[in-house]
Amino acid sequence: MNSGKPSIGDRLFALVQLCLPTQALSLLAYKITRSQRPWLKSRLIAAFMRKFGVTLDQACVKDADEFLSFNHFFTRALAPGARPLDTTPGAVLSPVDGAISELGNITQGEIFQAKGKTYSAARLLGDAEAAEPFLGGQFCTIYLSPRDYHRIHMPLDGTLEHVGYVPGRLFSVNPATVRAMPRLFARNERMALHFSTAVGPFALVMVGATLVGGMETIWTGPVTPPHGQRAHAPALTGKRQIAAGDELGRFNMGSTVILLAGPGALRWADGMQAEATLRMGQLLAQRPAS
Repeated sequence: MNSGKPSIGDRLFALVQLCLPTQALSLLAYKITRSQRPWLKSRLIAAFMRKFGVTLDQACVKDADEFLSFNHFFTRALAPGARPLDTTPGAVLSPVDGAISELGNITQGEIFQAKGKTYSAARLLGDAEAAEPFLGGQFCTIYLSPRDYHRIHMPLDGTLEHVGYVPGRLFSVNPATVRAMPRLFARNERMALHFSTAVGPFALVMVGATLVGGMETIWTGPVTPPHGQRAHAPALTGKRQIAAGDELGRFNMGSTVILLAGPGALRWADGMQAEATLRMGQLLAQRPAS
């Protein structure tokens, strides 16, 4: 998906973003997507469904007019059973609907982004000490397109140990920008969830993007504040036991999730490679046989 050389168009798109007021644009999107004016939210939802071929067949809410706002529609819940969880022993599940951008090894502390481009795990997490368990480990980057289900779920049983918020820009995370902009995922606003699991230390990083009005978790609510306010680290009281498949949070507009595991912690499932499409609950990897 992102391994090719960036085109001139890719480079121009990235350059334009460097000049755009991405925070101001995201503030505008925040206000529009949360408007409950019937004429506005209905037109936005209808236009979005036509453009991206979205249906509500698997959603809890079947009637588009029943959504309170565009953001309510965008972060819609799915009906029970719509995403069955793989029951393979030792399964590590896909936390989201999306497509694999890249996956592989974390070599000399660097994570592969696209051809000729890497970024450090320490910079991604905003903390060199927090990155240490993942040096020489494995990563998987999953891109959520606008049409995808935008709630995020736990890939495997674990204990939430820490939540870290790293401020940053709000560039697009689409494939063109990934190919053209150096260290993209370590430049954008992001939130890192750190877990202890049966495979050892495990991290799930939620990466913000242009027009993403906020990221939130189920235990803290919105973490990224309304634009224009001072950002603050999310409060987390005590450790949390979380089962595979449980909801962790959601993106308000589309973005990217990056998974990090320690050395030799995961054995990728068959067919897991760049451009492979995923559904939440699908087998992504397994714990290696002991």
